[in-house]
Amino acid sequence: MNLAYRDVRHSLGRFLLTCAGLGLLLGVVLAMIGIYRGLVIEALTIARAPAVDLWVVEAGTRGPFAEASRIPGDTREAIARVGGVAQAGSITYQTVETEHMARKLRLYVIGYEPGRLGGPPRLVAGRGLARSHYELVADRTAGLTLGDRVRLGRELFTVVGLTEQQVNSGGDPAVYISLLDAQKLQFDLAPPAARQQLARGTARTSLDTVNVVVARLLPNATPDNVAEVVRRWKHLAAITQEGQEGILTQSLVDRARRQIGLFTSLLLVVSAVIIALIIYTMTMEKLKQIATLKLIGAPDRTIIGMIVQQALALGLIGFTIGATLILNVKDYFPRRVVLEPDNVLVLAAIVFLVCLLSSGLGVRAALRVDPATALGG
Repeated sequence: MNLAYRDVRHSLGRFLLTCAGLGLLLGVVLAMIGIYRGLVIEALTIARAPAVDLWVVEAGTRGPFAEASRIPGDTREAIARVGGVAQAGSITYQTVETEHMARKLRLYVIGYEPGRLGGPPRLVAGRGLARSHYELVADRTAGLTLGDRVRLGRELFTVVGLTEQQVNSGGDPAVYISLLDAQKLQFDLAPPAARQQLARGTARTSLDTVNVVVARLLPNATPDNVAEVVRRWKHLAAITQEGQEGILTQSLVDRARRQIGLFTSLLLVVSAVIIALIIYTMTMEKLKQIATLKLIGAPDRTIIGMIVQQALALGLIGFTIGATLILNVKDYFPRRVVLEPDNVLVLAAIVFLVCLLSSGLGVRAALRVDPATALGG
């Protein structure tokens, strides 16, 4: 006779309701783990999109993501001639807020030279840039469709292509435009400001400035060695792809990662406490039945098995409910939620361990009950 099954069936509605409540809590834990992973992946998305080996920025900076970096646009030609470099491209990055169809739209604008490094990694609809002006490729999360016209600065751009999963560390969708348009958008002054600068004799004569030059190396070239060659030019700094990803994870999203990690740990502790209290309450409610079992000679292992089985069933059903819920709604979150199989398995193992430990409180109460209690009124 399975006593745990019979006890659960006796109060099935309440047990399933308890499992559902626990499932919601474990679903939140899974969501936080997914948000944590998604935050890291989003922070690295833009840096990984060009698939390059080297980032050349302004000397003394860790740009272009951690801080401002401006270098002459013709630096690309110099980098392309460095030994070991297969391809080079100039890129600009900037955040722009505009309006589209009566709603605010915050975009991460990436300017690159069509045909060179820095463009969208893949298209899911439409085509890439075919003209040097007034065309853009947008990430799907921007809510734009092919043919839409969006104002960036003082110009209207037509959406000719769509990409996906291209957002910056803040979750802003990326749009790709030509380098010439991006330089004008980022560095060109508004007419009143330009007239004032002209009157002061300090007007800008050239817009050929970029935030970074990226390079893809030959198979036999070592990124650290090529970076060391570039650093000999005192006005430039070179960062390897590995170093760039380290800057992003340790500088831009470090506090957010730690905060989410701490919150997730607190949720796990709360889950453990709740499971322990539920099992303890369920055990206390049937102390008289447990005393009767002892009175008729039931061994302690039978009573312990009943409590442990109930705890594991509670955790398994609750975890299944929570995991099913999050896997079905994660795509509706405003930021990316990434749940890898190893994350789910690790949390399942943690829930299993927590259920075992939490059942100890109920087991202790059950083993201490006096069989004579069954004879009381």
